Amino acid sequence: MKEGIHPDYYQATVTCNCGNTFVTGSTKKEIHVEICSKCHPFYTGQQKAAQARGRIDKFNRKYGISQQ
Repeated sequence: MKEGIHPDYYQATVTCNCGNTFVTGSTKKEIHVEICSKCHPFYTGQQKAAQARGRIDKFNRKYGISQQ
């Protein structure tokens, strides 16, 4: 490896908007993210329900079915 061309490597603290923090390796000391595995719909299991609701609404609009 050549000397002086590689960036410094740190133990970075990643902070999410939901308040979750964890440590990983990075060339930055601190990283701020908007979404993480604790609040992402795919990992929390909320994504399937949201997708199904969208498909049901699309079906109802297509065939003119209204909710009363």
